[in-house]
Amino acid sequence: MKKIARDDRRAQHMSTNTEVDLAGLIEFVTGRHRWVLATTRVDGRPQMSLVTGAVTPSGELLISSYPSRAKVRNAKRNPRLSVAVMGDEFNDAWVQIDGDATVDDMPEAVDGLVEYYRCISGEHPDWGEYRQAMADQGKSIIRMTPTRWGPVSTGGFPPELFAD
Repeated sequence: MKKIARDDRRAQHMSTNTEVDLAGLIEFVTGRHRWVLATTRVDGRPQMSLVTGAVTPSGELLISSYPSRAKVRNAKRNPRLSVAVMGDEFNDAWVQIDGDATVDDMPEAVDGLVEYYRCISGEHPDWGEYRQAMADQGKSIIRMTPTRWGPVSTGGFPPELFAD
């Protein structure tokens, strides 16, 4: 295989893998709310859902949903979940996080839904109104505790294609 010179313009698009600790993971995930959630169907195959997610300052991942949704039913049956956290652009950095989940339905879900909202949008102008809206909608909250995560990665040309 012919090596590409480091000053070649393609070197600007070299893939990266950056190992991070929990603090680095929290820093990376904070502000990135576009996720792909993977749960497990009854037949063992993955169920993938595009979700809006939030990370708490302690590193817990939060996803708002409804009790009837497949992701919630699957998470209740098998709490081993994975999420891919991405940036706003398709070619942004991303990370896969694996973990164990719990699911709360209303009325127990309300405090988690408040925390979810705060992590994404800050303070609500009327928390009473928000809590009532969540109760009226019968929302659920999925709480995932990370147990492992891959490196924060970017796509591109593999580094081994480039000359030293």
